[in-house]
Amino acid sequence: MEQKKFDFNSIIGFALIFVIILWMMYNNREEEVKNQDKTKTEKAVEAKVKSETTKEVAQTITDTTVADSVKIQKLQSTLGSFAYSATLPSAKEDFTILENEVLKLKIANKGGYIAEAILKEYKKFDKNSNQLVALIKNNNANFNLQLQTKDNRVLNTKDLFFEPTLTTIDGNQVLSMKLKSSANAFLEYKYVLKPKQYMLDFDIRSQGLNTALTTSKTADLQWDLKTYSNEKSISYENRYAEIYYEYEEGKVDYAGLGKQEDETLEKATFIAYKQHFFSSILLSQTPIDNAKVSSTDLVNDDKVDTVFTKQFKSTLPLAYKNGELDYKMNWYLGPTDYKILNTYDKNIEDIVPLGWGIFGWINKFIFIPLFGFLGSFMGLGIAIIIFTILIKIAMAPITFKSFLSQAKMKVLRPEIMEIGEKFKKDPMKKQQETMKLYNKAGVNPMAGCIPALIQIPFMYASFQFFPSAIELRQKGFLWADDLSSFDEIVKLPFYIPVYGDHISLFPILASIAIFFYMKMTSGDQMMAQPPQDGMPDMGKIMKIMIYLSPIMMLLFFNNYGSGLSLYNFISNLITIGIMLVIKKYFINSDKIHAQIQENKAKPKTEGKFQRKMREMMEQAEEQKKLQNKKK
Repeated sequence: MEQKKFDFNSIIGFALIFVIILWMMYNNREEEVKNQDKTKTEKAVEAKVKSETTKEVAQTITDTTVADSVKIQKLQSTLGSFAYSATLPSAKEDFTILENEVLKLKIANKGGYIAEAILKEYKKFDKNSNQLVALIKNNNANFNLQLQTKDNRVLNTKDLFFEPTLTTIDGNQVLSMKLKSSANAFLEYKYVLKPKQYMLDFDIRSQGLNTALTTSKTADLQWDLKTYSNEKSISYENRYAEIYYEYEEGKVDYAGLGKQEDETLEKATFIAYKQHFFSSILLSQTPIDNAKVSSTDLVNDDKVDTVFTKQFKSTLPLAYKNGELDYKMNWYLGPTDYKILNTYDKNIEDIVPLGWGIFGWINKFIFIPLFGFLGSFMGLGIAIIIFTILIKIAMAPITFKSFLSQAKMKVLRPEIMEIGEKFKKDPMKKQQETMKLYNKAGVNPMAGCIPALIQIPFMYASFQFFPSAIELRQKGFLWADDLSSFDEIVKLPFYIPVYGDHISLFPILASIAIFFYMKMTSGDQMMAQPPQDGMPDMGKIMKIMIYLSPIMMLLFFNNYGSGLSLYNFISNLITIGIMLVIKKYFINSDKIHAQIQENKAKPKTEGKFQRKMREMMEQAEEQKKLQNKKK
């Protein structure tokens, strides 16, 4: 055989291509840096102009050495028609409080937006922290309506002063924040907070501003939020922090979990800034076209970046109607609790990641009602155990069928091996004889697979359900002080990639349980599955999986919520128990063998599917014979 020689021309060619690629990458990087520097410079100039404008307005407002008429003239040069708002008594850094049993809001005169949102029933990090969860605090949020005036000004409502009016109507707190251009012309934000509700009514409307504003263009509503970390593990929490949105008449989707995600939406009806267990959602009764949303991951190193998880931004173009703005909206500032969100009938419960298709149905119609019922009158750790027992009992008939099928296949294995040896040079004949044996014995080789497939959706649904169950947050069981986070028993002085810097006990127990379960079942599975020509050796694969599966569970579950690990531990223990009971009291190899022999003696009516399979095999056999004759 001729040996290959080095082709120096090819080597030179590859080297030149490599150099060209490096040169292109370098140039692109240089261009990228230039663009970034340019963008930073432009933003710095823009920020400086805005800062100077804001400072000038503030100095004019507080200047007591000049008459009001002079103040108005100065302010008009900067604010145009909205100079009137800066002369009112409310033109100062002040706040109005809206508060009910579950939510406390602080609304700023400057900008008219929510400067602070505190959830009164939830604490940060752990139940003894004495720090309430704050969705909005210390300038982590921005809410701004950009207005274009007819004298070519661009005004930002976040820099202007609103006049607050607080009333109570039918037990609801109603706060009207008005940015006035005259006594009867204004832009209004109206907040309505109801008792015991996380959902606010929120309206944006204008009156008499069509002469001051350019209404042929949209007013851009800008809503930004840097989400605070509220959980023990910021890396685990950050996996579930993302933007959800509803668009095009009921479609709910999310932007993704990459370092930077951007989307443009048509007919958007809500934007949800979802954290792991808490959400800030803005809803609009009027669909908004060409809405832009973006998400930036702020956690580059979870040992250093411990304050914020994501930076969310949205730009919503609001269209004028008959020269005025009129948008009926809602704010939701509260827990990402499926049961609470579902009560509003606005599709916002779909931001809870319960899985798609059948997985979501299992969670919505089985797991959530059943677990909610159990958790209503017992501790949640015990509820998980009882919940798991009930699920496994319900699946027991399916488990029994799977083991029974394996037992039948195990009894038939010697005959199948004999057929394989007899027709090892004729795979088609071997397959035909094997099918005949199955038919005579009354054994369906797929009977063991179907029950296993039925159990897979329930397993996957549990992986979606437990990380999303806010009921588990800061609820303890045994040594775990928070079932929604990892159950650390030892803090390591070093970090192990994938595993982490701590040891959790429930994943260890779950790994041990799955090891013994696979050890006990792998032998039966290997005996039940005769080797197939051209197929991988399942015996070797099963031997590897006996050790690989527990190791994978140990590594990945170490940082997952302990509630999920507890569920898997109990689930595997119960499955082992059910398997032992079935083997001891329900499955007898001698009886199965006698039943198979009895079935063989009975005349068999060939089903349509079996007949079709036999005919196809016979046709394939005939074609093979014809091809052999031609040769």
